[in-house]
Amino acid sequence: MTRRTDWAEYTDGSAGTSDGAYGAAAAPYETEPSAVGSPDAGEARRDDGEARREGGRARGRSGGCRRRGRPEPLAEEDGGAASSSRAEQAEPPRDPVEQARAICLRLLTGTPRTRSQLADALRKREIPDEAAEEVLSRFEEVGLIDDSAFAQAWVESRHHGRGLARRALARELRTKGVDNTLIDAAVSRLDSEQEEETARELVARKLRATRGLDRDKRLRRLAGMLARKGYPEGMALRVVRQALEDEGEDTEFLGEDGF
Repeated sequence: MTRRTDWAEYTDGSAGTSDGAYGAAAAPYETEPSAVGSPDAGEARRDDGEARREGGRARGRSGGCRRRGRPEPLAEEDGGAASSSRAEQAEPPRDPVEQARAICLRLLTGTPRTRSQLADALRKREIPDEAAEEVLSRFEEVGLIDDSAFAQAWVESRHHGRGLARRALARELRTKGVDNTLIDAAVSRLDSEQEEETARELVARKLRATRGLDRDKRLRRLAGMLARKGYPEGMALRVVRQALEDEGEDTEFLGEDGF
């Protein structure tokens, strides 16, 4: 014969502190007669219930972690990504010829340059001489480097834009590594008559700014301006003397051979 019992008999009056879910499911609970009066049976049931509750909590915690957390990457996947990243960072150096070509193209973008200027740039970037020579020669073949055209364009631009004479133009081209033969050919296109005409224009523009100064100071300023632009002394003297005479200055003190 079985009897109906309360869950309190198995908790010794501690039902209020039991897990709520287990308590609701177990009361009232049908038990065997042999288990009712046995203290050991009650103790065993309490241990079993406690174990189930602890197991449920553990499963809940582990299940929550699995739901919220991201799966750990596999060892080989992580190692593969790291290896790939290192490989990208440690790219093998490009071929020196390709590097030289890229440098020259970048420097030639927007402005012409001489072969000497490009060679200096490649040398500063430690491009081997053989690679530099190969690229520069190829660029000359296809017309990307043309020192003759560079010198002619330089003379035309600097003479009309800055009023530079042949001597100053030749000096500038020499600093850019242009061959002397090409320099002579370029500056020879600027004849003496055109050079003197430019000198007169320069003095005429400067003359107004010197008005009010004494004669000697005007002379030094005008002559010094022409000298800095590369005009020969004889031409400068002739042009300045004529400009001062046109303004009524006495230029008898000026000789033909110098100031």
